[in-house]
Amino acid sequence: MDINNTLNELLVKLFRNINVIEERALRTGEYKDVTVNDIHVIEAIGMEEAKNMTSVARSLEVTTGTLTIAVNSLVRKGYVDRVRSEEDRRVVLISLSDKGKRAYLHHRKFHDQMIDTVVEQLSEEEQQVLERALAKLNQFFKATADRTVF
Repeated sequence: MDINNTLNELLVKLFRNINVIEERALRTGEYKDVTVNDIHVIEAIGMEEAKNMTSVARSLEVTTGTLTIAVNSLVRKGYVDRVRSEEDRRVVLISLSDKGKRAYLHHRKFHDQMIDTVVEQLSEEEQQVLERALAKLNQFFKATADRTVF
């Protein structure tokens, strides 16, 4: 098999495996009702102060309408709180509820354990090579996504 086919196969399998593992790790205990998409919204909202919908939508690279649908679901499930800004009542602010913060930390722990497990198997040099290679891959995919219209 040539390098292009090998890399393609590895990337496809890697992406699929990470998604499967992430889904299984996420859907445990009190978080059985959270999807991977939900957790990405939870991550974008973050643990700090409330954020407006536009800034969260921009960070996720989705429309405000798409985010509204996701936030409505997360509010119903008890992961997100939504309030109107005191300064400008037209602005909707979203933040994580206590349950949302626990889900955020649960998912963060999964990522930390995943990275620790990968890194501990690599030498210092391999870690640096992997970091550079993944940075270049990420740069390529980001540039491709920025100019691709679906």
